[in-house]
Amino acid sequence: MTGGEASDYNAFEPLLNMPVGRPRLMLADRGYDGDAIREALLLQGILPVIPPRSNRRAPTNCDYRAYKDRNRIERMFNRIKQFRRIATRYDKTAKSFLGFLCLAAVRIWLPSFVNRA
Repeated sequence: MTGGEASDYNAFEPLLNMPVGRPRLMLADRGYDGDAIREALLLQGILPVIPPRSNRRAPTNCDYRAYKDRNRIERMFNRIKQFRRIATRYDKTAKSFLGFLCLAAVRIWLPSFVNRA
């Protein structure tokens, strides 16, 4: 977890080293379009789905069909940021922030689960 004003780009290495199953694809925005990141992903067996920056000399190919799924991720973050405490990061510790993040996720998820049962 990074600070509210820090770039998410700085958290790429810890994200890649998380002890979870390896994904097949990594969907990211143009901010992650760098040779070092693409190389690190390919070495891990993860296919980068990152559109090239407009100033890139040798544009790389991007699977725009798979990239469309990133919209769902962005909408999820938008819904979580509707909770003021999450958006402004009131909490001083990562543990309490994670706790309130889980509460926000449950509050979003619960109505859709209850209506289906």
